[in-house]
Amino acid sequence: MSREQARHRFEQLSQLAVYDVNRQEHLLTDLYQLTMMYGYFQSADADKRVVFDLFYRSNPCGNGFVIAAGLEQVVMHLRQLRFQAREIEYLETTGLFSRAFLDELANFRFSGDVFAVPEGTIVFPQEPILRLEGRILELQLVESALLCFINHQSLIATKACRIVQAAQSRGAQNPAVSEFGLRRAQNVDAALFGARAAYIGGCTSTSNVAAGFAFGIPVSGTQAHSWIQSFPDELSAFRAYADAYPDKCLLLVDTYDALRSGVPHAITVGKELRARGYDLQGIRIDSGDLAYLSKEARKRLDAAGFADTRIIVSDDLDEETIRDLLLQGAPIDGWGVGTALITSRDCPALGGVYKLAARWDGSVYEPLIKVSENPQKVTNPGKKRVWRLYVEGIASADLIALEDEPFPDGQPLALFDPVHTYKQKTVVGYEVRELLEPVILGGEVVAVLPSLEAIRERVQRELLTIAAETRRAKNPHVYHVDLSQTLWDLKQELVRQHRRQ
Repeated sequence: MSREQARHRFEQLSQLAVYDVNRQEHLLTDLYQLTMMYGYFQSADADKRVVFDLFYRSNPCGNGFVIAAGLEQVVMHLRQLRFQAREIEYLETTGLFSRAFLDELANFRFSGDVFAVPEGTIVFPQEPILRLEGRILELQLVESALLCFINHQSLIATKACRIVQAAQSRGAQNPAVSEFGLRRAQNVDAALFGARAAYIGGCTSTSNVAAGFAFGIPVSGTQAHSWIQSFPDELSAFRAYADAYPDKCLLLVDTYDALRSGVPHAITVGKELRARGYDLQGIRIDSGDLAYLSKEARKRLDAAGFADTRIIVSDDLDEETIRDLLLQGAPIDGWGVGTALITSRDCPALGGVYKLAARWDGSVYEPLIKVSENPQKVTNPGKKRVWRLYVEGIASADLIALEDEPFPDGQPLALFDPVHTYKQKTVVGYEVRELLEPVILGGEVVAVLPSLEAIRERVQRELLTIAAETRRAKNPHVYHVDLSQTLWDLKQELVRQHRRQ
């Protein structure tokens, strides 16, 4: 794929309202990023070249993996990052920065390199999702925004995947799971990009029309209880909706009494639709005992000749509730999931971090390490790459290595857990895939950003390569992420050096 194709795709995305350059929050950064930048500027270190890694330390929601998402937003932000005059004026009012530094910001353009795992890739703790190389002045500025984008969308995509997997737990191959979270999202951007991430994670549609418009996500929805209440009676409301959408009629049956009123009236309208050459598409239940109500509704629909009419449920669902309903044999065909999905309610944050890994000393990159009493917080030094090892098509382990290390040659690899070193395994007969790919080089986009459908399809392909033990929702197998022997030795030596100091 050529750079011209990459540029064309970037220009296409730039036309979306969510990526309008005038809408960008150019000051989307923490103050200490700016004060550190000013310190580099004052000490003549602004052009020093460094390497940063963006990764996370533990899987959210008790999951066995994370779906990497948000890269498109990262690329659009970096390419469009410009300080406007009013923003420079605001920074001047803080009294923290010199005029010369503000002039530097006024001319800011991102000129660094970004290597990333493609959106929709399954990733694991400690391995870089993004690797950035460039001027420390630039890379320091973008930390907070990049973490915001990757943490949020990766979290919601992963939560959506858990919910969709729960809906598949009784054998349904393509369950309809719609994202219903707009009214419960913390803000508009969380609703828009959360809907995007939910679609990446496996949801089939969204109720959010703005997200449908912005990203091309299928939209779904019918009526609320207020529609039913606004008519003299339930049957009149159903008939009016059937008149408006005879070929897409799905009726909300629990406004008054789902079994005594809603389902019988839905059947009546269904028969009237059939007389006109249409059919009743479905009913939705939004309250009550969903297992009992769906079973009874199914019996009555089947008895009336509406075996193909779907039963959709909502009512504050999450993956645990969905799995329990299916274990009870609830004959449910589709799910509307709102609050628990758009907020990832049980685990509302992914702990992604952005750490300095190396600095240029004039001839080579000098590896850097952050040391901590907590072993998980001791960073992996140096400029790194990540290899995924597949055995018979299934991902067996990931190997983090230094950039200049030779590609694995197929010889048996002895791997051990970087924290709990007594946990070891040997991988043989494997194939290797490089995870980090160039996305931006010298500030220019060099990768063609895929469509949302292509990212969604990547997730499904990736899931097929992950062992079922790692994919299970409860107490998943801990996937093996190891350091190469060279990187391990370097890390231990740097730790020893710091202890001596």
